[in-house]
Amino acid sequence: MVKAVPLEVISVEHKADALVRLRRIEGQVKGVQKMVEEGRYCVEILQQLASVQEALRGVTKTVMRNYLENCVTTALRSGDGAAAKDMHDEVMRVIFKFAK
Repeated sequence: MVKAVPLEVISVEHKADALVRLRRIEGQVKGVQKMVEEGRYCVEILQQLASVQEALRGVTKTVMRNYLENCVTTALRSGDGAAAKDMHDEVMRVIFKFAK
């Protein structure tokens, strides 16, 4: 298994994008919580939950892009055959996990 790459490896651009998205999602979740507390209509709550799930998919795409552009590319270009094979195995596990 490939050693986990520290979060600091995320590019400045991807990190900024992920943080903006996560802060927006935080606000959305608080809004859903308030809707539940107020006893709002179920369909309205479900619509907001679907919006939160889509927003989380957006963050996942950003982090996945960073993973492929930085972490995977670095390992594959390292010239270390064992590291490249380990990374290949890790990428396959990630693909199978997120391709549900």
